[in-house]
Amino acid sequence: MTEFSQPRTLSTPELVAMVASLSALNALAIDIMLPALPQIGASFQLANDNDRQLVVIAYVALFGVAQLIYGPLADSFGRRSVLIYALGIYIAGSILCVVAPSFELFLAARAMQGVGAAATRVIATAVVRDLTEGRRMAQVMSMAMTVFMIVPIIAPGIGQLILFIAPWRWIFTALLIYSVLVLIWTFFRLPETLKPENRQKFNAPAIAAAYLSVLRQRQTVGYMIASTFVTACLFGYITSSEQLFVDVYGLGPAFPIAFGSIAIAISVGTFLNSRLVMRHGMRRLSHVMTIGFTVSALVLAALAQLGLASFWVFTGMAALTFAMFGLMASNFNALAMEPVGRVAGSASAIFGAVTATGGAILGALIARSFDGTATPFAIGLAAAGAATMLAVLWTERGKLFGTGPSPAAPKF
Repeated sequence: MTEFSQPRTLSTPELVAMVASLSALNALAIDIMLPALPQIGASFQLANDNDRQLVVIAYVALFGVAQLIYGPLADSFGRRSVLIYALGIYIAGSILCVVAPSFELFLAARAMQGVGAAATRVIATAVVRDLTEGRRMAQVMSMAMTVFMIVPIIAPGIGQLILFIAPWRWIFTALLIYSVLVLIWTFFRLPETLKPENRQKFNAPAIAAAYLSVLRQRQTVGYMIASTFVTACLFGYITSSEQLFVDVYGLGPAFPIAFGSIAIAISVGTFLNSRLVMRHGMRRLSHVMTIGFTVSALVLAALAQLGLASFWVFTGMAALTFAMFGLMASNFNALAMEPVGRVAGSASAIFGAVTATGGAILGALIARSFDGTATPFAIGLAAAGAATMLAVLWTERGKLFGTGPSPAAPKF
C-alpha cells in the first residue's frame, strides 16, 4: 500500500469521529436491516421464523472469529494497510448481499461482511491504545461510543424508510455506499500509529507468544470474560428485538422507535461515562454499574415471570438496564487493554474475538429461546448479568471499587 510522503496526524475530534465511523460500519450492518428481517425471510421462503435470526448470527460469528487473524496482522504490518484491505472485503460482501440469489449464499455474504468489519473493531481499539492509555483511553472510547450510538438510534428507522420506497436489498446498497466513503476517509487521513519498535513478527511462534502474553494477564482475561457476558445481553436483545416489539407488543412499523429508545439509553450511559470516568475511575464506575445492571435485569425477569411486563414496563426497565451497559462496556474494554500496550493489536483481536463470538453464541441462545413472550429474554438478561458480576469478582479477587491501575505482571 502506497504511503504519502507527508506524515499525517489525527486531532482528538477526528480520532473520535473516525473510531465512531468505523464502529458504525459494524452497527449499521446489524441494525439497519432489522426491520427487513420479515421480508428477507419471506423472500427466501424460510419455514421457521427464528431462522431469520441467522442473518444477524452469521455476521456476528465471523466478525468475532476473524479478529484473531487481524490482531497479529495489525501488530506486524501496521494498522492502516490492514484496515484498508479489510474494508475491501466488507465492500465485496456488501455487493454479494445485493445480488445473492439464495439464502445460503446470502448468509455467506453476511459472513464476508463480518470478516471485513472485524478489522474495524481490532484496529480502532489498537489505534486508540497506540495514542492514549488509562482513563484517557476510556474517555476517548466513551466519546467515540457516544457518537457511534447515534447509529443504533437511527439505523432501524433508515432501514424502515428504505423499505417504504424500495425492496429490502437496497438496504445493503446503502451499506455499500457507506463502506466506500469510510474507505476513502481512512485511506487519505489515517496515519500509521504502530511504533516501529512495537512491530511483531508474523509467524506462528510470534503469534502464539503474543496471544500467550495476553492470556497471562488476569486483568485482561477477567474483563474479557465479563465483557463476553454483557455483550451477550446486547446481542440477545438486538437479535430478538424485532420479535419482542413486533410479535409480543404489536408495534409493527413503529418498531424502530422502540428500538431507538433503548439505543438512546445506551448512548446516554456512554456519554455520562465519558464525563464521569476521569473523576471516579474505570473500576469504581464499572463495578457500581455492574451491580446495578444485574439488579435491574433481575427485577425485569421477575416482572416478566409474574406477567407484569407490559410494553411500558418492559421498555422502561430495558432502557434502565442498558443505560448501565453504556457505563460498563468502554471501561471493561479499557481495563482489559491497560496491561497489554506492546501487543495492542493482538490483545484487541483476542478480546474482540472472544467477546463477539462468545457474546454471539450466548446471545443467540437467549434470542432463540423466544416463545412468543418477553420472559425468556428477561431471564437470559438476568443470568448474563449475574455471570458478569461473578467474572468481575474473580478478576478483582473479590475486592471491588478500586481506583488504581493493576500491576502489569500476570497474577493468576
